[in-house]
Amino acid sequence: MKGILNEDLQIFRSQIDQIVKELHDLTNDIGHEELSQTISDLRNRIKEPFMFVIVGEVKAGKSSFINALLDTGRDICKVAPSPMTDTIQQIVYGETASEININPYLKRIHQPVEILKEIAIVDTPGTNTIIDHHQEITERFIPASDLIVFVFEAKNPYRQSAWDFFKYIKEDWRKKIIFVLQQKDLMNEADLNHNVDGVHKYAVQNGINEPLIFAVSAKQEIEGLKEESGFLKIRTYIQDNITGGKAPYLKLENNIEISQNINERIEKGLTDRKDQYAADITFRDDIRSTLDDQEIKSKKQVNVLVENLIAAYDKITLKYEQELSQGLGLFSLMKRSIVSIFSKESSAKEWLNNLAGNLEKDLNIELKNKLNDGVIDIAESIQQMAKIIDLKIKSSQTILKNDHEIFSDIAERRANVLTELQSAFSKFMKKSENFADDSLLGDQSNMAPNLATGSGVAAIGVIIMALTNSAVFDITGGVLTTIGVLFAGVSIGLKRRKVVNGFHDEINRGRIQMEDEVSGKLNTYIGHIKEKIDANFNNFDDLLKKEIVQIQKINDSHVSIVERLKKLENELKTATNP
Repeated sequence: MKGILNEDLQIFRSQIDQIVKELHDLTNDIGHEELSQTISDLRNRIKEPFMFVIVGEVKAGKSSFINALLDTGRDICKVAPSPMTDTIQQIVYGETASEININPYLKRIHQPVEILKEIAIVDTPGTNTIIDHHQEITERFIPASDLIVFVFEAKNPYRQSAWDFFKYIKEDWRKKIIFVLQQKDLMNEADLNHNVDGVHKYAVQNGINEPLIFAVSAKQEIEGLKEESGFLKIRTYIQDNITGGKAPYLKLENNIEISQNINERIEKGLTDRKDQYAADITFRDDIRSTLDDQEIKSKKQVNVLVENLIAAYDKITLKYEQELSQGLGLFSLMKRSIVSIFSKESSAKEWLNNLAGNLEKDLNIELKNKLNDGVIDIAESIQQMAKIIDLKIKSSQTILKNDHEIFSDIAERRANVLTELQSAFSKFMKKSENFADDSLLGDQSNMAPNLATGSGVAAIGVIIMALTNSAVFDITGGVLTTIGVLFAGVSIGLKRRKVVNGFHDEINRGRIQMEDEVSGKLNTYIGHIKEKIDANFNNFDDLLKKEIVQIQKINDSHVSIVERLKKLENELKTATNP
């Protein structure tokens, strides 16, 4: 690895800064405040030196370790600091010693120590402290770190809180980690080796194949026992792997790796979001398909009803047409004659009136029977349409959970829309007026009591009965009225053919009108119910329309960042390894 010229270093830093800015914009677009803050912290530290972050439990000896490592002859970090403070101390190079309080949780300490020209050291609060915000602010500092130095108390490196924090660092951020067992002077060699082996085992079990473990004593180092203290090994590691011109390259490399890590998280979350969108589109298509299928099924039931009505209508009217034709024959009329010629017309008129009356009675009885049977089937079919949709809403698939790492806000917004849909549709099912249709029913104020007893989807049967009754009996009533007029206004005898033909024509007209009216009204009603059911999904549809736009925008930004990070990574490798 050759060194990077200062001019090249500034160019690389500028490039990574621009990419991180776009990554920050992306997290803002997503609305993820925590990740946005993490990236903002990363961007603010791009130009800082290679950063060691010292973590571990309270009383593990972190501050003493830092003082011994810097070897200034004085305490830069207060030894055994009170756990009542949640301040992070960032130690950087300065021509003169000074301290600056950056914010209530961060203090910057400047020291004229040569090694600090290449590295910065961050002392964090203990991982097991009960003080508010300690772990929170420590975790905020971890993502921008370049090397994690995990300090354990040599006597007991097995505390659960420390290893839980280690898992967070390793699994969430894949950070480079070295382990330090501090205060080794308090242990005999056998026990120390046992604990070193124990840390090695824990580290391997948690994904570090070749863990680096240093056993040190800050006390011995400060007292001048440098051969015994163990600090020589850790200083050699730092010199061989970090300092000596390598730190700027490693810093850039880590910045790229951190950015890739964050972008991968977004990609993983985006995959879940895409899967949820695909599932929602499938769900929505299934709703539409179900409505279409149920509409076809209901309309088939209408066709069956119409066919049955027409069959009954034809059977009865044909019977009376034949009776009319036969009754208007000369022989039949003569049989009805009385003694006087005046009584002949009166007798024929009475017969025609009786024929019309019987026709009306038979039609009413037969058509009502057919209507009662058919309406039940149609009502059940339409009710089924609503009930199936209700079940599908309640069983819709949720992939993007409310506790999603990246898109919890979107998941919650979707959950709210779906909850509102479930609630609204449940209420929709219970209101009988949602299944009425003023455009078809007209003034049906007399239906109110029946609608009240048949609440919600149960009202469909009442409504369909009203629709078919009004259509069928208005038509047959009109036919019978016209036939009555025909019978009353035509003289019997030479005009027999005209009476029969008039009767036949009126029956045919009524037949056609009944077929058109019943099928037209019922099919229109079914279509309106389908539209009303589908209208419940308007807010869900709006969510999906916005969602695809957002997904595409995030995906485009993500892909662009992936490509630019890869390009920068290759350019950096070329610059350092020609």
